[in-house]
Amino acid sequence: MVTDTEEQALVAGRFRGSRSGSVWHRPLLWIGLGLFVGIVLICFAGPHFYPISPLAVHVMEAGRPPSLRFPLGTDALGRSELARVMFGGRLLILIALASALSAAILGVGVGLISGYVGGTLDRVTVWVMDVVLSVPQLVPLLLIAFLITSSPATMIGVIGATTWPLVARPVRAQVLSVRERPHVSAALSLGASSWRVMGRHILPTLTPTVLMSASNSVSTAVVVLATASYFGISLPPP
Repeated sequence: MVTDTEEQALVAGRFRGSRSGSVWHRPLLWIGLGLFVGIVLICFAGPHFYPISPLAVHVMEAGRPPSLRFPLGTDALGRSELARVMFGGRLLILIALASALSAAILGVGVGLISGYVGGTLDRVTVWVMDVVLSVPQLVPLLLIAFLITSSPATMIGVIGATTWPLVARPVRAQVLSVRERPHVSAALSLGASSWRVMGRHILPTLTPTVLMSASNSVSTAVVVLATASYFGISLPPP
């Protein structure tokens, strides 16, 4: 069996010299993260500084252009567009993040096991991912919305079930590369189990890949939710 000292040496060797290429040193990552944090702050903290209900109707202010009271103007019923954007953005962010989280959990698990085991399991998994990716995410969402109802749980489940290959494919590709590295072979030769190797020596190296893939899942979820709203199957007020 591999000892803690030997495993610590393997982990140290795995990460030695990797700081220069760390994903956290990329300027575009921080720019995108800053924009995302700014949008989140506007949606979640904005209502405390702009306490106008998104459902409040101001008949005399209907269809008004932007002003000091209504920075984004009002709609045909006199409701504040800014209040509605902040309220809707808050719900959209929560659904998109939950969808990306569910897709990431499923995608990492499937991609990790498929890439490590290989063989028939890997070929079947790749075929399933190709089939799922060939179906537009909006199609099952439309079917379920018309047959059942539109709810946050429905949208999270459908988007997560149709976007997990966006995470699983790059994770699988990364695992196929990492499993051939010397530290993985050394851990196996020292008696470490396959589950221990996957969880201790392969999974930590997937962090940059998972972050990038999860961000793609979030953007995909936002586009799907916006398109669903255009077709009238978004969440009804309030």
